[in-house]
Amino acid sequence: MQWELPGRLGPDPGRYVVRRYAGDDARQVIVIGGIDAPRRSRRPGGAARRRARAAAEDATPVEVTRATVVDADRLDGEDAADAWLKRAAGSEQDAVVAGALAVLNRALHARRIAAADLFRGEIADTLALVTRIGYGTGEQVAEGEWTSARDLAAPHAGGGREAALRPQERFAALLSGRDVALAAELLALRARLDLEHERPREAALQLDAALDAGLAELESWRELDGMAARLDELAGLAPGVRAAAEAARAGGLDEAGGADVRHALERLEAALRARTAGTSF
Repeated sequence: MQWELPGRLGPDPGRYVVRRYAGDDARQVIVIGGIDAPRRSRRPGGAARRRARAAAEDATPVEVTRATVVDADRLDGEDAADAWLKRAAGSEQDAVVAGALAVLNRALHARRIAAADLFRGEIADTLALVTRIGYGTGEQVAEGEWTSARDLAAPHAGGGREAALRPQERFAALLSGRDVALAAELLALRARLDLEHERPREAALQLDAALDAGLAELESWRELDGMAARLDELAGLAPGVRAAAEAARAGGLDEAGGADVRHALERLEAALRARTAGTSF
């Protein structure tokens, strides 16, 4: 899998071997490279075209990072590779993209920790300028090149949960002071990010703080239709979340604790969405 992403991704250009633990066989290789993409412009005519050409010559190219995740398992010949590419770009595309993106995001998370960098983190596939999938020889894929590859259609952002939140309307309300951002909202987003990227301990710790904040902050909206029942439900879930957070602090979180965290986070998110849906901006 390969993505072309705007700006600098974080890790220096190079090849990085991914293993599950020290001494394990290589599972993937991540190749980070940089390319300069010229800025695109319309095609005006006459004098306008000449001015645009002159401006383009002076323009600074846009920096793009090319990130490639290479599976260490070999494909048995070109026929098998073609069959794999057909599946991977077809019926199995979502799973293949998600799996490769998880590997890349693991690397970006590790780099953020190593560099103590607050402002760089995981990415979503909707941020990519180009997404492609393919196969090649070892040297080809190590350079981000292919024997055969296909560009994938850009995924659609938004919809579903985002549509229910009325993001544009609320965005304007937040900027104009007609609504407030709750601390629980940001903490819940952080917990969701950790959970989606298979960091259940961190998710438990974030959710413990998010739930405490949510119970206090949402009390002001108790009179909204259904909010009292939601708050009572969250209060009932709090002991399980607190126990999961204590287990996370001690260094371990079992399957039951992880399930408690996932369920409580879903219910907190639902309460926060209900608060937004029931608020007139």
